[in-house]
Amino acid sequence: MHLRILVAFLVAILLAGGSIPASAASPDDSRMDWWRDARFGMFVHWGLYAVPAGKYEGKEVKGIGEWIMSRANIPRDRYEAFAPQFDPQQYDADTWVRFAKYAGMKYIVITSKHHDGFCLFDSEGQYDVVDATPYGKDILADLRDACERHGVKFCTYYSIMDWHHPSQKPAKMNNGRPVWNPTQMIDDQKQQYVDYMKGHLETLVKDYRTHVLWFDGEWPSWWTDQDGQELYQWLLKLNPELIVNNRVGAGRKGMSGFTQEGSFAGDFGTPEQEIPATGVNSDWESCMTMNDTWGFKTSDKNWKSSQRLIQNLIDITSKGGNYLLNIGPKADGTFPQASVDRLRAIGQWMSVNGESIHGTQAALFRPDWGRVTRKEGTLYLHVFDWPSDGKLTIPALSNEVRRVSLLASPETTLNLKRDGQTMVIDLPSTAPDDIASVITIDTKGEPALTE
Repeated sequence: MHLRILVAFLVAILLAGGSIPASAASPDDSRMDWWRDARFGMFVHWGLYAVPAGKYEGKEVKGIGEWIMSRANIPRDRYEAFAPQFDPQQYDADTWVRFAKYAGMKYIVITSKHHDGFCLFDSEGQYDVVDATPYGKDILADLRDACERHGVKFCTYYSIMDWHHPSQKPAKMNNGRPVWNPTQMIDDQKQQYVDYMKGHLETLVKDYRTHVLWFDGEWPSWWTDQDGQELYQWLLKLNPELIVNNRVGAGRKGMSGFTQEGSFAGDFGTPEQEIPATGVNSDWESCMTMNDTWGFKTSDKNWKSSQRLIQNLIDITSKGGNYLLNIGPKADGTFPQASVDRLRAIGQWMSVNGESIHGTQAALFRPDWGRVTRKEGTLYLHVFDWPSDGKLTIPALSNEVRRVSLLASPETTLNLKRDGQTMVIDLPSTAPDDIASVITIDTKGEPALTE
């Protein structure tokens, strides 16, 4: 990265009154290049919880589907009984990856082990998809291979907390049944569990060639930020190119994904189910669901519209973040139809407008009519609200403007004129896209505002 860009980054942090993250990736860290360019990824929450799909003992369980073991206070042996019912014969890794690729997603993060402790890979121990289910095949290996065939980065989620491991016990008992969250560590068992966890992680890094380790479940009191710092450094010794999220340590502050100080172990922050109001002075990724749950839950029909999902992607990109959009596959290995419909709608929009997302940076300004992204020599104006008078106003640029056009029909040149400290673009009477129409402004050099 050019020195002036790095200096500008540091100055922005100081002006904002924040601190430079102690372990977050630096702006010129080449490890992060592909991830920063990607902007859009698929999150997959899949495991034994897809079998009950939100119901236990004939009753609907409140809350998100993948938390059913804790929310329904299910003992370990009763939860293990779901394993013989997990037989996803319709799982096709290539189909999953094709869906992601069509939607413009550049990477996939899948739950290798969620809080319930069940592994979707051939793990150390017997509590995994290969050894404990009639399916008997390595789901993660198949997905890794499919990702590599299709040019999509394969990444893995891993929960630090483990409701199934014997080193941990429930937070408390409720009428004789366990409340698993957050687990308590049994005396003198922590190192045994850390060694168990490191065995898994080394396998994911070396054998499954994961590009990102996406941690979660870091909030039990027995896991500290120092533990996270040490684990982070150990992982980078296994693979110096590995990217790790901030939940490797106990540094997250609520769902905002950052500490109050702005420093954390790992490489990027993780806002959950929210988009920061403004940009953040470090790498970040908003993880969000299409409905309310992460793991599949039959009763959850509260689907967000395709318009909202696409505009979320644009909003996040315009602030310099990544969008990790979740799918909760069914127990048979297929995606819910509502998820498929939304992936197709996103893909249709991205097939025309993807260049305004991939490889772009945060906006120079934030207009009322939509959002803006940029890359070397180009501004992308994403217009959500098409002006009825056919006039789109933006702040004046200091660069020479070479051309203004519609991304959907680049042969159509639009007229632009300067009006003091603003510029006005003449638009067609009808928006090219009902969700977000993209106008490109090609400039000589890096787009910059008039001072």
